[in-house]
Amino acid sequence: MAHKVRIIGVPMDLGASRRGVDMGPSALRVAGLQSRLKQIHPQIEDAGNVPVRQAEEQHYGDKHTKYLKEIAETCRGLAAIVEQALADGCFPLVLGGDHSLAVGSIGGVARSFEKQGRRIGLLWLDAHGDMNTPESSPSGNVHGMPLAAIAGYGAPELTDLVGVRPIVEPRQISLVGIRDLDGKEQRLMKQSGVHVFTMRDIDERGMREVMSEALRFSSDDTAGVAVSLDMDFVDPGEAPGVGTPVRGGATYREAHLAMEMIADSRAMVSLEIVEINPVIDLHNKTGNFGVELALSALGKRIL
Repeated sequence: MAHKVRIIGVPMDLGASRRGVDMGPSALRVAGLQSRLKQIHPQIEDAGNVPVRQAEEQHYGDKHTKYLKEIAETCRGLAAIVEQALADGCFPLVLGGDHSLAVGSIGGVARSFEKQGRRIGLLWLDAHGDMNTPESSPSGNVHGMPLAAIAGYGAPELTDLVGVRPIVEPRQISLVGIRDLDGKEQRLMKQSGVHVFTMRDIDERGMREVMSEALRFSSDDTAGVAVSLDMDFVDPGEAPGVGTPVRGGATYREAHLAMEMIADSRAMVSLEIVEINPVIDLHNKTGNFGVELALSALGKRIL
């Protein structure tokens, strides 16, 4: 891992219908992210927040891709900041915000490695597939579309955001924890070639076997793996303050095991934690858990 961790906040909820995830970066910071990280990684810096337009200041635009212009603007800025972090020898730790920011954060990592003639893989930990397109989305909320855009499908404002298309090759994308998909989204996932591990796979095979296989797919013939953690990957009993909770997610220990295996792989080149909504949380339980999972992913060990 890089010698320094650089924290980058993205207080954006333009991609979601339920407001509040723009306060996610604050929830993680209030939970002591920086001070707790310093216990295992002494060089931590907080770069503050990326500028984000407020929903109240503009019209949502096309009902099939609400706030697309503003989201793309934020993602372009984020991609440049993430790319600069890597150029400075820092590990980017991105705090969301809704999941649409992933096009910018993953895009910045992909562009950085593309300049070296190398490609990255992606590990997507989520209850949802986030592989809708403007044509298939039932809501028009862009936070249901970022993985499709990263894989090369959907609005050109996102698929072409960083000049690398696809941002990540579908065969090098692994999704883990999936349990809530739309019908058209299912078809695209099957056609695209991404590797999908549902909660049934975890139930039947266990988190250890699923994560081993997911990491193998995402790290095969790549320079490293970007990790995108939507906190609804975890069961809402452990993480109640998320944008779109779905029952039946990863348990407390399953989630930590997933992060610990990521750390053991030494393949992670960036990490983002998204979709924390303090408005519906209980005493910042989800923010605190997010910090715990970040610590595990960055190398904290039980013994």
